[in-house]
Amino acid sequence: MDQFYIITNGDKDKGMQVTQQIAAYLEARGCCCGGQKLSAHRQKGLYHYTDPSLIPPDTQCIIVLGGDGTLLQAARDVVDTGIPLFGINMGTLGYLAEVDRQGIFPALDQLLRDEYEVENRMMLKGTVYHEGKPVGGGIALNDIVIGRDGPLRVICLRNYVNGEHLNVYNADGMIVATPTGSTGYSLSAGGPLVSPDASMTVITPLAPHTLNSRSIILPAEDVITVEIGEGRRQVQESGLATFDGDTVVPMVTGDRIVIEKAQVSTQIIKLSNLSFVEVVRRKMSGQ
Repeated sequence: MDQFYIITNGDKDKGMQVTQQIAAYLEARGCCCGGQKLSAHRQKGLYHYTDPSLIPPDTQCIIVLGGDGTLLQAARDVVDTGIPLFGINMGTLGYLAEVDRQGIFPALDQLLRDEYEVENRMMLKGTVYHEGKPVGGGIALNDIVIGRDGPLRVICLRNYVNGEHLNVYNADGMIVATPTGSTGYSLSAGGPLVSPDASMTVITPLAPHTLNSRSIILPAEDVITVEIGEGRRQVQESGLATFDGDTVVPMVTGDRIVIEKAQVSTQIIKLSNLSFVEVVRRKMSGQ
């Protein structure tokens, strides 16, 4: 490949120094390389942080400079372009951003030699309904979290799969994660690790008030509906549906969110031949 575009998190690359080094390295080898700095504030309209209309249509690879959070934001904004993403981790722990600072230029050489694989990562689509009408939603590469909004008390979450009642959680909330998201918030809440090339959905409750509550793994094609129930003394509860820790849609008692596999997917460039198990072992042990 020889057509690149860089999306940079300016908080991680102060002064855009690393970005400029990458662009100069690629251009010195006959490549085209454009770029834009990630917006510091969420935008209103067709995109959140990255304007996909600025990306040339002949781009073969989008280099995302920052970390897993930066890559998640970029993924949702550029998913309709169909261009694969390559993450460079400028922070600490990262699963999506495969390469760190020390490995940047050897990694670029691999891209130039076309020594890479492209993985398709499943995404989720969620739509929030109030009084039967859609009021908001979005897509997520990692997870959709339904949680409380306001005082520290549990909320009632009624869960359905393909229209059939599954269970009720009285909990702080619940996480609906993709295999990619299984290494994030879901893992911290006690959820299982799932290989990113799998096609399934993981439901993990947050601090459930029960002695017998585990994560539930469902086929990717299943449609999950979560409804916020009444609080204690039949008071109206307030909640939030959060998409990849960014987009937030308010919910109240009686509202529901319908979550299903998105029609789009994110393409991630993978360079190493390390298995998922080896990557997890290294990340967890700090190697």
